[in-house]
Amino acid sequence: MSDPAANKQVIEKFWRDLYARDFDAVGRYFADDGEYTDIPTPPDDVARGPAQIAARLRLGLEPLAGIYHHPRHMVAEGNIVMTEHEEEWHWPSGEKVVIPFVSVHEFRDGKLVRWWDYPDLNKLLGAAPQWWIEHIMKGWQ
Repeated sequence: MSDPAANKQVIEKFWRDLYARDFDAVGRYFADDGEYTDIPTPPDDVARGPAQIAARLRLGLEPLAGIYHHPRHMVAEGNIVMTEHEEEWHWPSGEKVVIPFVSVHEFRDGKLVRWWDYPDLNKLLGAAPQWWIEHIMKGWQ
């Protein structure tokens, strides 16, 4: 079993790297078999390994004019860290939205093996510009 306090510190760094949009750094937190997905998306829409995870993040977040993190609560127990937070997204075409999230991170041997996000996808898609939706539908693979 890993150290929950140490895992929480890793996730705090993880969030800093993500919102700095250093997608390759975020990918390096993951084991080779680590996975990332947004639960409301289709079950086969899972990025696996550092390179795929960085590519998936780059697809959705790189086109944004800004993304801001509003953390609320973080709980660590055993190999799991859960974060309740909001992301504020700004597109260069002027649209903005604040999306509530719960994120679950699971560790094995100091690396992330699972990152499952539970966003309010309807709120995101209701605010997103059509060009961005078309862009992400092309996929990260």
